[in-house]
Amino acid sequence: MDDLHQLARFDDRLSFLYVEHARIDQHEQAIAVHDKEGSTHVPVAALAVLMLGPGTTITHAAARTLADNNCLVAWVGQEGVRMYAHSTGGTRSSANLLKQAALWASPIARLAVVRRMYERRFDETLPEGLSLKQLRGREGIRVRETYAAASLKYNVEWTGRLYKRGEWASASPVNRALSTANACLYGVVHAAILSAGYSPALGFIHTGKQLSFVYDIADLYKVDVVIPLAFEIAGSYLSDLERSVRLACRDRFRDTDLLEHIIPEIAAVLDVPGVEVPTTAAIEDWDEEPARPTRLWDPESGGSDQTAEGGMNYGGSDC
Repeated sequence: MDDLHQLARFDDRLSFLYVEHARIDQHEQAIAVHDKEGSTHVPVAALAVLMLGPGTTITHAAARTLADNNCLVAWVGQEGVRMYAHSTGGTRSSANLLKQAALWASPIARLAVVRRMYERRFDETLPEGLSLKQLRGREGIRVRETYAAASLKYNVEWTGRLYKRGEWASASPVNRALSTANACLYGVVHAAILSAGYSPALGFIHTGKQLSFVYDIADLYKVDVVIPLAFEIAGSYLSDLERSVRLACRDRFRDTDLLEHIIPEIAAVLDVPGVEVPTTAAIEDWDEEPARPTRLWDPESGGSDQTAEGGMNYGGSDC
C-alpha cells in the first residue's frame, strides 16, 4: 500500500478480532486464520485491531499485509488481558504527535487538557477553581456510583475491583468480565491513537507507562460502555465468560459507533485554546510519499529548514 489515503477510514472499520491457538497466513490481499474449526478469511483492510493470544503463529507475509493495511497487531496474554507487544501505526506525519507533546510539556496546558477530559466524562462544565485532587474525587464518586447501580440492576454482587495478574481464575466473574472488556477497549483505543499519529505513552491524567494516553482516552468510555456490559454478562452466569464478553464488546462497540467517536474525541480534548503548538509538520502530507525524506529542524525559524532534506543541508557552504 503506497498511499494510506487508499485505506478505509478508521471509523469505518470493524473494531477488533481476538485469535488464539491458531495459525495465520496471507490469503490474497487479506489473511486466513486456521484453527480446529477450519479456515476463516479476514478482510484486514476493514479491521482496526488483531489481538494475537497464546498459541498463535503468524507468517511474515501475513504480518506485512496487516501493516500495509494499517491494522494494529497486538500480542496479548490469555483472554487478551496482558499486552506484550504491538505493531506501529500507519500515519507518517508527526503533526498530531508534536501537538500532543507540546501540550504535555506545558504544566498549564496539561492541566487544561485534564480539565477537558474530566468535563467530557461528566458531560458538563466543571466549576472554575477545582483542584486536580477535587476533580479526581468527583470522578471516584461517579465510578463508584456506576458500579453500585450496575450491581443492583444486574443482580451481581460487588465487593470492589480486585484483579491479580497471576491468579486470573480466582477472580470473581464480574472482575474477570471487567478486565476482559477493558482489554478490548484498550486495544481499539490504542489502534485509534496510533492511526492518528499520537503517542500512547504521553498521558495527561495517567503517567509513567507506555500506554498512559490509552488509559486516558479509554476512561472516557468505561462508565457508559464497559461497566454496564461487564455486569450484564457476569449476571448471566455463562460458562465461557471471557469469550462472551469479547463478542458482546464487538457488538456494543458497533452499536455505539465507538470507532467514529475516538479520534474526534482525542482532537477535542487536545483542542486547548490559547496554547501555541508546532504547526510546521501539518503543512506536509507525508502519507502521500512513503519514501520521501523528512526536512531538518531549524532553531532560527522555529520550524523545518526548507533547503535541507534527507539529513543533508544543500543550502550552505559548511556541509
